[in-house]
Amino acid sequence: MAEKQTSSAQQSATDEVMVSLYAAQEKIYPRSVNGFFSKWRWLMIWLTQLVFYGLPWLEWGQRQAVLFDLGARRFFIFGLVLYPQDLIYLTAILIISALSLFLFTAIAGRLWCGYTCPQTVYTEIFLWFERLIEGDRAARMRLDKSGTTLEKIGKKSLKHFVWIVFALWTGFTFVGYFTPIRELLQSWAVLQMGPWETFWVFFYGFATYGNAGFLREQICKYMCPYARFQSAMFDRDTLIVTYDEERGEPRGSRSRKVDLKSAGLGDCVDCHLCVQVCPTGIDIRKGLQYECIGCGACADVCDSVMDKVGYPRGLIRYTTENGMLNHWTRSAMMRRVLRPRVLIYFSILALLCAALVTSLIVRMPFKADVIRDRGVMSRIVQGGLLENVYRMQLMNATEQTQNYRISARGEDGLLMKSPDLAEDATISLESARSKWITLYLQVPDGNLEPGSHRVWFDVEMLGGGKTLEEKSVFLVPR
Repeated sequence: MAEKQTSSAQQSATDEVMVSLYAAQEKIYPRSVNGFFSKWRWLMIWLTQLVFYGLPWLEWGQRQAVLFDLGARRFFIFGLVLYPQDLIYLTAILIISALSLFLFTAIAGRLWCGYTCPQTVYTEIFLWFERLIEGDRAARMRLDKSGTTLEKIGKKSLKHFVWIVFALWTGFTFVGYFTPIRELLQSWAVLQMGPWETFWVFFYGFATYGNAGFLREQICKYMCPYARFQSAMFDRDTLIVTYDEERGEPRGSRSRKVDLKSAGLGDCVDCHLCVQVCPTGIDIRKGLQYECIGCGACADVCDSVMDKVGYPRGLIRYTTENGMLNHWTRSAMMRRVLRPRVLIYFSILALLCAALVTSLIVRMPFKADVIRDRGVMSRIVQGGLLENVYRMQLMNATEQTQNYRISARGEDGLLMKSPDLAEDATISLESARSKWITLYLQVPDGNLEPGSHRVWFDVEMLGGGKTLEEKSVFLVPR
């Protein structure tokens, strides 16, 4: 009996330890703030969303200006038409994006996270809807703590309805980059949208609704890998949001008439507003933390408090660790920001951008791929000619109808025939279209030794002065 009591006591103690080690996730109620960085953040929100929601509706000629037509395997970016063979350009864009992230992070920390990351942008938009319907921070907290009332049910229902409509429109716009958005809208209106379009509209809409409406800061704190490896790109000369501990401590509340020196207080009035406005709920006064997204909301609200109590601004500000430690002026600090590491990133980025633009300017306005038809063996045809069959994919990467002439060379007596070409070996191709062409190469039987022989196909764009050469082989059986 005594052993059972001892075991129960041990189990109870274990349960108490387990409970004490667990802390439930507390909901964060970010306070609205106005200031310099807040205005910049909303400017970037407006800019990014005008681009995202407006770009699919722009027209270029007779088509959508930006369209990634996966079915036809063509990407339209204004006057540029890209094919799967142009994958190198996508690779270059991804490399440029990564280097840009490294550059911005080395200069000013998590600028991307604080101002243009979709998670930050949509969280701010959803919070704006929430404030508009439920009220300010205090009102939202009171509403959540209140019991089940008609007011609470009505406001919560309206908020989620607005969130869902906005999220679905976001998903619809996203799909509009892959399916012509006007056709998509017409099919949506008559409830005849395709299954894949329907799936992706709801999938992307659900992701937006869940991430921006519920997960919010948890994405930044626990799911985003950038928060984990950003420290590898930081150094002591990176601009970060910093609390001036030397000036602010010891913190404490006081009357505006109190003399700080006689009271032994710093400039921080310990109002906790910097914590209340933080979208991830951290206290910037504890130093740099990986949860900080560098949005500057705490700097804005702290400056407003400093104005009210009559103290200088900048208790919380963008600065560097070396600048804070050595009390550098802004000009001295900015000179250190433009350090060799940053200049190297910038130089590489500039070279890559220049190379990409140059490559796009000088790229061929059409493409051709030739493969020997493996389903048809070398054969003797009428007239005692040995024949090989080829398939050519011709792609017009311009916005106008083009005419092309195709010829073959490589061996004496080589003849080319095709049911898809005109008598003068020309073919017309509409703008941004591709076509498969069957080509027959023939040589008199016995002219060539058994084995493979190199042949070339020349594709000339008539009137454009451009010629493309494609290699293949002519097989002679043993």
